[in-house]
This record gives sequence, C-alpha cells and structure tokens, in this order.
Amino acid sequence: MSGTFVGMPAFPAAAREAVGDATLRGNLRHATHTIRDKRARAVAELDDWAALREAGRRIKDHTLRHLDRYLVQVEEAVTAAGGTVHWAADADEANAIVARLVEETGEREVVKVKSMATQEIGLNEALGARGIHAYETDLAELIVQLGKDRPSHILVPAIHRNRGEIRDIFRSEMGAWGRPAPEGLTDTPAELAEAARLHLREKFLRARVGISGANFMVAETGTLVVVESEGNGRMCLTLPETLISVVGIEKIVPSWRDLEVFLQTLPRSSTAERMNPYTSMWTGTTDDDGPRTFHLVLLDNGRTDTLADEVGRQALRCIRCSACLNVCPVYERAGGHAYGSVYPGPIGAILSPQLRGTGSEIDASLPFASSLCGACYEVCPVAIDIPEVLVHLRERVVQGGPAVREGNRVVLKPAKGHAAERAAMRAAGWAFARPGTLRAGQRLASRSRRLHPRSLPGPGRAWSDGRDLPTVPAEPFRDWWQRTHGGKDGAE
Repeated sequence: MSGTFVGMPAFPAAAREAVGDATLRGNLRHATHTIRDKRARAVAELDDWAALREAGRRIKDHTLRHLDRYLVQVEEAVTAAGGTVHWAADADEANAIVARLVEETGEREVVKVKSMATQEIGLNEALGARGIHAYETDLAELIVQLGKDRPSHILVPAIHRNRGEIRDIFRSEMGAWGRPAPEGLTDTPAELAEAARLHLREKFLRARVGISGANFMVAETGTLVVVESEGNGRMCLTLPETLISVVGIEKIVPSWRDLEVFLQTLPRSSTAERMNPYTSMWTGTTDDDGPRTFHLVLLDNGRTDTLADEVGRQALRCIRCSACLNVCPVYERAGGHAYGSVYPGPIGAILSPQLRGTGSEIDASLPFASSLCGACYEVCPVAIDIPEVLVHLRERVVQGGPAVREGNRVVLKPAKGHAAERAAMRAAGWAFARPGTLRAGQRLASRSRRLHPRSLPGPGRAWSDGRDLPTVPAEPFRDWWQRTHGGKDGAE
C-alpha cells in the first residue's frame, strides 16, 4: 500500500487536534447521525436482513478461500469479452501500468469515477508526475480535489466540509481547473450541485480516457459493477474511448446470484436507499456501445498478505459501505483525517495496518483507535468482527510475532513504547496461573484500598487521564462467596 498521508502524526496526536475543532465536530455529528438514522429505517424494511447479512459473509468467505480459482476465471472471462487484464503486485506497479496505458492513447487528461483503490495507490499523484491530469467527477471527490484536501469518509469524502466552505472552494478554485463557478454562487445545495454539473459536463464531453474502480466483479462472466448516486460514474464508464479499471482482487463474487445479495445490502448500508440510482455493469467491449478499449488492472498491494492471516483476513470481506464509520463514537469526534489513510474509521483501523504493515508510527497506533464498543460489528452487512481484529492487531503491535509481508513469512518485532504494557501482561499471566498468589493479591488490594491513588503514575497516566480507575471492593469475591455460602455449590 502507498504511504500514509504526508506529514500525518500518529492517531492519538491527530485525534487530539481534531477533537479541538468545533466546526469539524459539528459537521461530523450532523452528517453521521443523519446517515445512521436513515440506514436504520432502510434496514428495518427487510425481514430477512439477518439472513442476507449471513449470506454476504458466507459468499465472501467462500470467495476468499478459493480466490486463486476465481481470479483466473475473471481473467479468462474478461479476455474472452475483448478486455485486457493486467496484474499489479503493489501500488508502484499499478500506477506504472495505468500511466503507460494512458500515454499510449496520446491523451493528457482522464476523468475518474470515485475509487478507493486508486486513492489507496496514489494514482492521481503518480499520473500528475507524468504530466497527466486526472479529474475527479464525484461531487464530494471534486470538492476534495479542488480544495487541495484529503478524503475523510469512505462514502462522503467531503463530510468534514459544510456548505459555506464548499461555496468558497468552488468560487476560488473552479476556474483554475476548468469552467469557473457562476457569479454570485450561494451555498444552497441546488446552486452548488448545478455549478459542479456545469463544470464537469465539459470534462465528460472532452475526455477520451476514463478510470474507474469497481464495487464487484462477477467471476462467471467477467462483468464489472459500479454503483453510485450521481450519474457521473455512468458518464465516465460510457463516453470515453478507453476505460481503465483498477480493482482490488478481493472484489470478486462468483456468480450473478451472489451479486444479488450485495445489491440489496450495500445501498441500504451506505446511502440508506433501497437500490442505488445508478448501477452500471459492463463486460469487456462491444462495437455498438461504450469504450472501444477496456483494461482491467487487478491490484494486490498487501491483500494476499492479509489473506494469510486467519483472523485479520475477514477485513477483506468489506464492501466499502461506510456503515461502521457512521456509528463509531471515535470517528464522530476525531474525523477521518486522523487515521492517516484513505480508509478511515473502524474498517480503516484494521485494514490499513494489514495492507501497509505496522512498521510506521501511524499504522501501529490505528488498532488502538477504538473503544471496542462493538457498534461497528452490529451494523456491518458482511459481519466483519472488527473488535476481534482490533484486539488481534493490538497483540501484534505490542508482542510482535509471525506475519506475512510481501509474500514472505517474517517475525515482527514489538513496536516501541509498549514495554511497560508487555511487562504488566506477563505479570498478570503469571499471577492468574497461580490461584494462591492471585487470592493473596486480591486480599492485599482490598485491605489497602484507602491508599490507592486516583490516577496511575508514570506511563500509566496516559490511561488514567481519560478514565476513572475502578474502585477496589472491600472484600474479594472469593472471600465473600466463602463467607456467605460456606464453601458450598462448588465454592473454593
């Protein structure tokens, strides 16, 4: 995976700064609460939601277990339909492939459908370094690009911006990218949308190369699927002469029958709609409609390393709905930029450290960017147990241990700054393995409870500054049970 956002500190420092931004907190609170309430109503309409969720989980797990077979099937189907398939092991290879394909057309401009995969690999920056201008056409992505900003949400990348900020960005930046904003532009949604439509229309009609990702790939036919709400994706997928799609290898579903499940769960979990306004599907090329040339770039970039982890691989089930972000109390207060990745929120906290590794300070901090409340797991339409993976990755950061990086089995060293935690866990493990020692320690703690401090000293202060230390009871449970039940009913 490409590097983290340049200049970003680790999550604790970034979150501390974000929490102090009252405007950001207000924008996030309003947006996430609105989306989560609408989603809850949309999901409640389906009596079989739990069954659909379980079906989605099983389809994804089955596909991941047999990914090698389905990837070959996709390549064969796309090639038979007139497309060309390219394999990219990492971000650099994917960027080089796309840049070469664009240069072979002789074009210096491309229009883009919203794509997390291309953001992950830093494609826009890579193309820009070779003199190719990539124009985002999704409204929120356009706002981010014009504002020289970074996305902060999977579904709504500009969720951290309010209408007044968007108006100012359009007024000051649109002219440098193409058609300027209309005179007297206000912050009403209709006027902002119309300004974006007029600006983008010129791009759509001029562009000869389009770049997309895909929400799904159907293995049995080689069909790619993009779902969106604005129609910009349909324009990018049909008007250009050349279409290049960069897709993570985990986006495969075996059959059209499997796709049916996700076309019910994805829109309800993401935009709280019964179905997406635009669902575009294409299989290779035809002489009668759409692009004349189609290239599919299958992207690994850490995914097979993640697949090798029996606990962490469930993150690859993700269908990028963003439901977990909208219910997460940490995301709501810290915002997406604090995660230092294009994948923010709970899913980013488990996906980024696996795709990129935990070697950087940012990635080592992400598994701790959670209260483990479990709300993310409850709303996930493919039942990713995010808290389980978070705890698993925390153990990897603190203890180190075996992992797979770039296809090789390695032994990771413990991250810096966790020596005291490791010592405390070893001491606790030693005590829990010796009932007599544990009993003596509990009695000592109870009898000295009046001397206990209200906060921990030294490194422990980082924990107790934001939490109340639990009050030690006047009597250990074992002693209470012995005294009140006289050792009966299996009491020790």
